[in-house]
Amino acid sequence: MSTTDAATFWDGVYAARPAAGAPRPNARLTETVTGLPPGDALDLGCGDGGDALWLAGQGWQVTAVDISAVAVQRLAVLARSHGLGDRVITVRHDLHTSFPSGAFDLVCAHYLHTPCDLDRATVLRSAAHALRPGGRLLVVDHGSTAPWSWNQDPDTRYPSPQEVAAGIGLAPETWTVERADAPRRIATGPGGHTAEVTDHVLLIRRAA
Repeated sequence: MSTTDAATFWDGVYAARPAAGAPRPNARLTETVTGLPPGDALDLGCGDGGDALWLAGQGWQVTAVDISAVAVQRLAVLARSHGLGDRVITVRHDLHTSFPSGAFDLVCAHYLHTPCDLDRATVLRSAAHALRPGGRLLVVDHGSTAPWSWNQDPDTRYPSPQEVAAGIGLAPETWTVERADAPRRIATGPGGHTAEVTDHVLLIRRAA
């Protein structure tokens, strides 16, 4: 799928549903970040913006990135409406071809899955290198298929956090894996339905 087709695909995904008025942050983000001193955060694949808004509300300065112009435009409007326009910068990026500039204390990539061309290992390696000393990279992937997922392929294989870490290939003397596990939770889908899902959680910290 070409870059243009990828942008069109994700624009269609977001345009097909109403703009979220109060998107929820991801559970793995709030449990990981609560208690950390706020700094500069990069949200890769920001989507509806629940993570970016929550981080901004906790005092973080957030750069929120998505391939979808619909998503980033909606988030910019939503951030202003929540009084967080000065803490949330929205930027459209196709991570297959470019990566945001800057240095960050936190980079989060929640469910950065796509049917389009994307070298995730390269993206996540760039994210790790964008961390300031002591900064953290939080990668949360699907470990199971939710009933509302766009991908219902029964043959889908979900790499473990350890496999994802190995694929990124970071030098252990500079980056430390602080967490790599597969917890379960009850999730609520866009239509209000609930189901038990598995998350693959990887937390990497750059040496101070």
